[in-house]
Amino acid sequence: MKPSILIVDDEKSVRDNLAKYLSVDYTAYTAANGREALEKLKDNSDIEVILSDMKMPEMDGIELLERVSADNHDIVVILITGFSTIESAVDAMRRGAYDYLTKPIDLNKLEITIKNAIENKKLRSENIMLKQRIREKIDATTLVGESRPIKEILDLVERVSSTKATVLIQGESGTGKELVANILHYNSLVSDGPFIKVNCSALAEGVLESELFGHEKGAFTGALFMKKGRFELANGGTLLLDEIGDLPHSIQIKLLRFLQESEFERVGGTRTIKVDVRIVSATNKDLEQLVKEEKFRDDLFYRLKVVTVEVPPLRERTEDIPLIVEYHLKKFSEIHNKRIKGISRDVMKLIKAYGWPGNIRELMNCIESAVVMSRGDIIEVESLPPFLTMGQKDQAAGKSPSNLFDIEKKAILDALNKSRGNKAEAARGLGIGLRTLYRKLNQYGVN
Repeated sequence: MKPSILIVDDEKSVRDNLAKYLSVDYTAYTAANGREALEKLKDNSDIEVILSDMKMPEMDGIELLERVSADNHDIVVILITGFSTIESAVDAMRRGAYDYLTKPIDLNKLEITIKNAIENKKLRSENIMLKQRIREKIDATTLVGESRPIKEILDLVERVSSTKATVLIQGESGTGKELVANILHYNSLVSDGPFIKVNCSALAEGVLESELFGHEKGAFTGALFMKKGRFELANGGTLLLDEIGDLPHSIQIKLLRFLQESEFERVGGTRTIKVDVRIVSATNKDLEQLVKEEKFRDDLFYRLKVVTVEVPPLRERTEDIPLIVEYHLKKFSEIHNKRIKGISRDVMKLIKAYGWPGNIRELMNCIESAVVMSRGDIIEVESLPPFLTMGQKDQAAGKSPSNLFDIEKKAILDALNKSRGNKAEAARGLGIGLRTLYRKLNQYGVN
């Protein structure tokens, strides 16, 4: 596919001649002024370079440059100027223009400038992706905690990282299974390869098959192009199959074949494709029980669990809570531009006493809510979500303390009453996510 360029000039002959000349190597669009150029950008998201005259009616090249930059368009702008406005063009480069060309335009120089601009854009994008990947890698290797279960997980990961064995990660929702998968990948032999993730429960069976294995053009209604699946995209790297317990039976068969042969066919295709991919799967379900209930293939189960990592719930490693709180307190303070130094003893006491059925994810939501709501640099009890402070209020009123689950259930019901049944509003008031609220309603049998 040719790179796309937008030529902006109020002289029709100039823009038409430039478009004709450049159309050999580029898909060329034209616009008569800056305003028309902005409309073209809305309709053509593939435009990589803007070649614009400096002086135009309605909106000149400088204003166009500013508008494009303000809208965060990842587009390179090259300006065309007369000798009398070179000073303005140099000033425009300080504002973000890639380069400027003087009239009359030297076509050889024009071609070189555009090619260099596109290469510069490509390198810039690759640099951004590299920085993002480095940040992800650093964050992925930060499994907070010094408890025995965490040390055992890190030791196990270290032992299997130099192998290509399939790994099954099991644990309750919110315990950090995806984080363990990240650590596995970024400390493996294929750490420089792609790391592709797919949630097996988030897609319908027909869509999931196409997502995993890809499809050929015309394989089904709407398949207008050939599409590579996640297995192909993960070639030379790692594929994480999250919520593997929800994998449909028909796809279990295809996955088993892949694990045995490292090959598959795209949906609607006959050509066998071989790839080199390490499979890591994760689930919060009891796969052994699903096997007994004949909802999950036993042969696939044994293929997936060559190595099993059990991620413990937070209630089984409470000694890690202060470290987790400190880590996320710093993170959310930076995100929300707050200067939080720490939490009070009463807050830490409440956090340690709570059962955290949503595990790390629930604790993270609680800390973020407290950071946002805090009025000072130390988080006090009044900044905590209601479900954590309910037991303390009961004691102050002379009521006998309930167990933690009763306290949480009451807090949820109170929040729903206050919001008149609006679950999104209730979740915000509680400082938890909407999905977490639905899970808790189901857990407590609340209709």
